[in-house]
Amino acid sequence: MESGGTDILTAGTLDEATPSVARRTWPRWLLLGAAMIVVAVLAVVWHASGARLLLGAGGLFLAARGGVLVRGSRFVDLDSTVTSRARSMGSAVAVVGAAAVAAALLFPVLTARVLLVVVPVALVAGAVALLARAGIARRAGQALLVWSVLVTGLLVATGLARGWDRASDVATVVAAVAVAVLAVPLLMGAARLRAVASRPDPEPVRPAACAGCACGGGGCGAFG
Repeated sequence: MESGGTDILTAGTLDEATPSVARRTWPRWLLLGAAMIVVAVLAVVWHASGARLLLGAGGLFLAARGGVLVRGSRFVDLDSTVTSRARSMGSAVAVVGAAAVAAALLFPVLTARVLLVVVPVALVAGAVALLARAGIARRAGQALLVWSVLVTGLLVATGLARGWDRASDVATVVAAVAVAVLAVPLLMGAARLRAVASRPDPEPVRPAACAGCACGGGGCGAFG
């Protein structure tokens, strides 16, 4: 949370954020959520380039996120194995993001076919990740897994019956809907963090024997 990342946190964790962290974080979440909504809407209405827009925007996000992971691994006090793993993961995410941006810019015909593969794979991967957790997250993973199977079946049936170009169009719409759905928790989290940010900063914790008698005088004689 201190990093101001974009992980979707529980309501309780958001409430536990300090006001200073919330002030830095909520504008980022708001901008990211709003940008995701705009990208999703444009991808649906801009039929000629909707797939390129989605793939390019997703690639930019992954490249930026990977860069943050690599940079953060240099400053976090962790053992060398964890640091190396974080750096490797960040580098891989950044490379995948850069490749997605390049594909969106240089290969417009291929982009729609890429989404045709990426959408089912991403849905299944998200479902598996949620299934590894407990409680509500696990139930959401079960629902997403069912949705993944249905979407995959729809794409295959559309491709066989009406052609793979049409199936690619369906994959673009499904991806746009998924992006819009993912934006909702970000916007809700931004609103909650904004409420936390409006609170006054907590007073610094004093030592157990401190009576506050000498703080205004520039020092404390109790611990001389």
